[in-house]
Amino acid sequence: MGQGIVTLGILAGGLGLFLLAVTMITEGLKLAAGNALRDMLGKWTRSPGHGIVTGMSMTAVVQSSSAVTVAIIGFVNAGLLAMPQALGVVFGANIGTTMTGWLVAVIGFKIKVETFALPLIGVGMILRLAGGDSRRAQFGTALAGFGLFFMGIDVLRQAFEGLAVGIDLQRLTVEGVPGVLMFVGIGFLMTVLTQSSSAAIAITLTAATGGILSLHAAASMVIGANIGTTSTAALAVIGATPNAKRVAAAHIIFNIGTGVVALLILPILFWVVKVTGKFLGLEDIPAVTLAMFHTMFNVLGVLLMWPATRRLAKFLERRFVTLEEIEGRAKYLDKTVTVSPMLALNALTLEISRIATISRRMALAALSAESGPDRQMAKDRMIMDKLSLAVADFITRLERERLTDEVSAQLAKMLRAEQHLLACADQALVVAKAQAKPVIVDDEGLQNSLNHYRAEVVRLIGLTNPEIKDFSLAGCEALLEQVQSSYDDVKSALLIAGAELRSPVSGLIELVERNSHIRRMARQMVKAMRYLNALYVINDIQFPETPKAGVGKEAPGV
Repeated sequence: MGQGIVTLGILAGGLGLFLLAVTMITEGLKLAAGNALRDMLGKWTRSPGHGIVTGMSMTAVVQSSSAVTVAIIGFVNAGLLAMPQALGVVFGANIGTTMTGWLVAVIGFKIKVETFALPLIGVGMILRLAGGDSRRAQFGTALAGFGLFFMGIDVLRQAFEGLAVGIDLQRLTVEGVPGVLMFVGIGFLMTVLTQSSSAAIAITLTAATGGILSLHAAASMVIGANIGTTSTAALAVIGATPNAKRVAAAHIIFNIGTGVVALLILPILFWVVKVTGKFLGLEDIPAVTLAMFHTMFNVLGVLLMWPATRRLAKFLERRFVTLEEIEGRAKYLDKTVTVSPMLALNALTLEISRIATISRRMALAALSAESGPDRQMAKDRMIMDKLSLAVADFITRLERERLTDEVSAQLAKMLRAEQHLLACADQALVVAKAQAKPVIVDDEGLQNSLNHYRAEVVRLIGLTNPEIKDFSLAGCEALLEQVQSSYDDVKSALLIAGAELRSPVSGLIELVERNSHIRRMARQMVKAMRYLNALYVINDIQFPETPKAGVGKEAPGV
């Protein structure tokens, strides 16, 4: 009993060393690389094929498919990588994780720890202590991590050798499909508990080498560990962006699909592994056989999934769709309307009208914000960026045709209107951020002036909508002049209050600056309306439904 407890303690210690080592390797190499990981992913993922090689190589180096996957999610969210390219990296990362098995098999059982691992730890920690905050110090952390990696493997090996003496292997044997599924479940559970497929695979390989597990049972556990990595992906994207969920879904589909295929053809895979091992002259020991098995079924998974990469990407892009993504898609711009300049101009005007609605919504939200920009404002700004990019791409395609001077002039108006709307949205974010710093004004008359000024701006923003029945550009211009006059009056009153020390000067200066941003926001919106109204008149834009009041209303189709 006492010996069993000691053995379990050694097993837990070896697992702890292994997990610590993997963390040190991953973090050390990520920090030592600096922006190299990002740059490499950006340059070496031009196609799914390049992505597979890149994902495989980088995961093998940093010993963490999670680190590579997180970087990929960031690139997809930033629009720097298309989904097919991202899927290639995800597939390659799964092959890269098999490097752990090879390190355990080829090096972990072939060396004396004291002649290899301990010097690595020593040199690594010297670099860490002497390097300060430099990349050399982070590389030292990774080097020490590699030393701990092999120490952890050695401790695990000793623990399983001790367990093999006191365990009746017959009790662990379950024949047929139930037995295979049981060991798959054990591998899956080990990965879920440790949140590291590398740890689960290292344990499996050392257990098989120590005689605890049969080869087929260990292979089933390797498959289970591979599937278990999907739990990390599923947990990581709870509440995450749609792109993050799509990348995680690709990871889950790949691993479960590959695992199922491997189970269905398990005898054939073992035959191929044995033939390949003999051909390559590899030693016929459990650890090497299992490492090759792990690599082979992941490579098989990539070969099966690669031809369907683009179809899978399209399938995933139709899933996890949010309202923001729906709004961010161009509704009226289509290649079919480019055949006629008149149709194209109508479509562009309608699309810019959608951008105007979102900009107006942000402006009104900014004036009512009390704790800084909320999530909806941030989402609205992203929607505007996507629509703006769609408009720019459409105009670029349109300009390839021979256009009249009149059409070119209208395109210029559209671009100016769009730029003013984007500027209005940027000012709205500045105003909302400033609102998070409350300024207390004790002077009742001054507070009334501030309230009146903001109310006029709210009224103006609500009227800057060519789609409402009573829209008047002249009325907007007149109200803008009133806003300018109110701004001047409030600014003068604030400065006088500061000179007379009726309120803290710093707070009054903050209010002057905030009101200036509010005025700029209103001016940008009116400037946009000058161009948008002209486009409405020229193209005779008609909407089937028009809201009775513009304040806080969304345009049709937004």
